[in-house]
Amino acid sequence: MYIKKLLTLSLFLTVFLMATSITPITPTLKERMIQGNSWHKGCPVGLQDLRYLRIKYLNFEGETKLGEMIVHKEVADEVVDIFHELCNIGYPIHKMKLVSDYKGNDWQSIEADNTSAFNCRNATGSKKWSKHSYGKAIDINPIENPYISKSGRISHKASLNYRNRAHTLDIHPENWALLLKEDKATKIFKKYGWKWGGDWHGVKDYQHFSK
Repeated sequence: MYIKKLLTLSLFLTVFLMATSITPITPTLKERMIQGNSWHKGCPVGLQDLRYLRIKYLNFEGETKLGEMIVHKEVADEVVDIFHELCNIGYPIHKMKLVSDYKGNDWQSIEADNTSAFNCRNATGSKKWSKHSYGKAIDINPIENPYISKSGRISHKASLNYRNRAHTLDIHPENWALLLKEDKATKIFKKYGWKWGGDWHGVKDYQHFSK
């Protein structure tokens, strides 16, 4: 009985310590973003309008983890709700770290199959600010959900296996991380009014959701 109580308490503490949270950008986090090249003076959104999220997610090993993400304050609550629903349906996410951990380098973040949001940068192939620069875009499982150019080019070698957009009988989480139009995960984002790059004409950006 004593051991059972200890195990119950341990489980409670684990869940408690992994609680989802929404907080303003602290001075320490500001420095981390500046040093990580994800924010600088001149970005189209100020730090006072961004929020730091700690979000529970299910990783590829089936473990519940606490990830981190930065988004605009206007979408912070619904992003938490979206990822709560994704976790509830068992949608797997490889990892969720700030793009600052990759020096603001989108390429490196994608190579790590990292799910992320805010990053003060231009849109791919454009001189205009990306939706990520406003904290109103999320790239999810980018290796399994690649950006495909009009010519059909995929830049990341690991993503070549996912050119064919279809689930198979494969039980591995990578197979279920792949997003399709009729998937529950895709519909969850759309339910909150987020647009999906997989619906774009010409270019396809299957990892990308924006508000």
